[in-house]
Amino acid sequence: MSTEPAIEAAILFSDADAIRRITLNRPEAANALRPADRDRLIELINEADEDPAIRVVVIAANGRHFCSGADVTGIARASSASSASSKRATDSMRKIMNGAQRLVAAVLDCGKPVIAVVNGAAAGIGAHLALAADLVVAADDASFVEVFVRRGLVIDGGGAYLLPRRIGMQKAKELAFFGDKLPAAEALALGMVNRMVPAAELGAAADEFARRLATGPTTAISLTKRLLNASPDGDRAASFLAEAMAQEIQSTAEDSREGVRSFMERRPPEFRGF
Repeated sequence: MSTEPAIEAAILFSDADAIRRITLNRPEAANALRPADRDRLIELINEADEDPAIRVVVIAANGRHFCSGADVTGIARASSASSASSKRATDSMRKIMNGAQRLVAAVLDCGKPVIAVVNGAAAGIGAHLALAADLVVAADDASFVEVFVRRGLVIDGGGAYLLPRRIGMQKAKELAFFGDKLPAAEALALGMVNRMVPAAELGAAADEFARRLATGPTTAISLTKRLLNASPDGDRAASFLAEAMAQEIQSTAEDSREGVRSFMERRPPEFRGF
């Protein structure tokens, strides 16, 4: 009989105060993601995206580490169970595209801001889960590792897309080629992390971000997220046009009117999220 925790126990979540809190909960496995764990994460992020009552998503982890990457023990068992002769061309490609890449895309495309709360190691897809987030709060003992090269593998899970955009091409190549651990302090200096705090203060620092976002103009933040995420891939004309169109859309929002009213009335705005 398997001693592996059920998905409901491995990926916890709660909704309160317009915040969806998702917690990786396989500390005994350094929160390595099994395919079912990954799919549950995608489901919870997509649900939050579609639920108007949710205005921010927080992804954290129990135990000593944020996420050590994909569950390689499960992958090894699956590989040994199937013979090489039964493998078809594009099988691995489809698994990556429908798995790790889909998780990273869910975070990038989520219409709500996503906060990653990183404790301990964030390795492989765990590092990319954090890189895809809109804001990253890290403990001072956290680290990020592009572990793929250590396993003789090519970087995946959106890493080749995310890394150069977050920290520049040369540093991205260094991390990907050597698989060295990047301490939180250096990640902060590179702009990969927004806040670095003592481990005991990690939850409070993340809560401050989450509560501010949960009372913000959600649709304005969503449109701004899309503009910023798309900006490295487009030219100036396309970026300017998208910006103008987003401003046109948001100008009809209730929060836009409330922002103007509160300014005129000299009071803090009370944004409703739409």
